[in-house]
Amino acid sequence: MKLEVKNLENKKVGEITLDESVFGVEVRQDILHRMVNYQLAKRRSGTHKVKGRAEIVGTGAKPWRQKGTGRARAGDLKRPQDRGGGVVFGPHVRSHAFDLPKKIRKMALKIALSAKAAEGKIVILDEAKAKEHKTKPMAAALSKLGLDSAVIIGGSEIDANFARATANIPRIDVLTTQGTNVYDILRRDTLVLTKEAVNDLTEKLKSA
Repeated sequence: MKLEVKNLENKKVGEITLDESVFGVEVRQDILHRMVNYQLAKRRSGTHKVKGRAEIVGTGAKPWRQKGTGRARAGDLKRPQDRGGGVVFGPHVRSHAFDLPKKIRKMALKIALSAKAAEGKIVILDEAKAKEHKTKPMAAALSKLGLDSAVIIGGSEIDANFARATANIPRIDVLTTQGTNVYDILRRDTLVLTKEAVNDLTEKLKSA
């Protein structure tokens, strides 16, 4: 698959061939679904917490005598049915993460890249660098490229000026090759790759 390589001025500066083993695999929604669930579960903080009966601060005295009052027997007022009592089976601090084989994770990334390629929503840039850190000219350049919702993968390192210039632009995410992930690719409309990113991803995923 051949694509044009453009610069930030939206001018063609060359061509690049995408490896079919990385950008042309069969799109499987089930694998993408598993991967997105894996990512979202892993990043949950899991700090939700309620107090159980044993954690409620209060007297342990028996509130009324066992028999003869007409009321249900009670040992204390920290029971779940009492106001201010403990919660039964409430949430507790835990990790929501679950395991997903490395082979599936790599497959999911190739499928996400292939899905964008199949939809014609991949843009190749020669490089993601900016002469200045101003947001306005960068927003104008991205608009000229037709990018209003995009994830830009800029190689092993991100140019400081480019990172600052894009930081405040809505619906534009900038990632390194190392940070490339399925969720961020799918949540934006267009995938923008630099030539360096294409080479890095191809080398990383071709043997997977």
